Amino acid sequence: MNIEIKAPKQNPLEKYPQPPYPAQEQQMPGSEQKMDPKPDHGETSYQGSGKLTGRKALITGGDSGIGKAVAIAFAREGADVLISYLNEEEDAREVKQYIEAAGRKAVLVPGDISNEEQCNKLVEKALVEFGQLDIIVNNAAHQMQHKTLQEISAEEWEYTFRTNVHAMFYICKAAEPHLQPGSSVINTTSVNAYTPNQTLLPYTLTKAAIQNFTSTLAQLWGEKGIRVNCVAPGPIWTPLIPGSFSADHVKEFGSKTPMKRAGQPAELAPIYVLLASEEASYMSGATVQVTGGMPTI
Repeated sequence: MNIEIKAPKQNPLEKYPQPPYPAQEQQMPGSEQKMDPKPDHGETSYQGSGKLTGRKALITGGDSGIGKAVAIAFAREGADVLISYLNEEEDAREVKQYIEAAGRKAVLVPGDISNEEQCNKLVEKALVEFGQLDIIVNNAAHQMQHKTLQEISAEEWEYTFRTNVHAMFYICKAAEPHLQPGSSVINTTSVNAYTPNQTLLPYTLTKAAIQNFTSTLAQLWGEKGIRVNCVAPGPIWTPLIPGSFSADHVKEFGSKTPMKRAGQPAELAPIYVLLASEEASYMSGATVQVTGGMPTI
């Protein structure tokens, strides 16, 4: 006798908290420890099935937000993970505990990836600790909200590009000689590449550049057997939000999406797992949108 076990089904509008959220602000880069409500990174829900067994991954911005959710998922799928982060030690140590609880090796490397030397260090550290590098997730990002061009300093403009775009180039360049066929690079772009937010000018430009870089590199590395894809999140509840927006903006964050709420990092992680796995063997140069229904056409 066959017994049918039904997968639970839930209304996505009601799956997570809806705005208004408590008014809150933080200094960049922000910490999840101070967020209300706390983001869901799949700590209690994500279940692996061996999709990445034996793989070695490098994730920038892996201490919190989308990067943390991806790190947890990768570890539960069987990958060892190197986490790059700026200076959020408490957040990073918590991610390390989740990776190790999954029976995988965790390596934490603090530092500013807007510097090429730091990017080279990340790749070198991964090779020393793991002996190989199979997956790169370029996820770390910087953004700040401004209403006019006059509010944007030259220093911030340059720092946004160095963090969001230059670091991605530096890491891929350093890793290229060591990536074998079957390796995967996944870059985090944004819905802002399609529908730019006028108050996030430097950030939106970098996200469009990331999408173009992804498409071009997928062509350049196609004959190497290295796949390059990107994910375009919509409004996701991460420390970047209270770190870069006003308290009033945070209260209504995500309310303008068709689903009327912000997304959670846990809702992104399965896409990164797919793109890193053999199940996406013919996917390269693609952008996967996870936007809560916000248009990307």
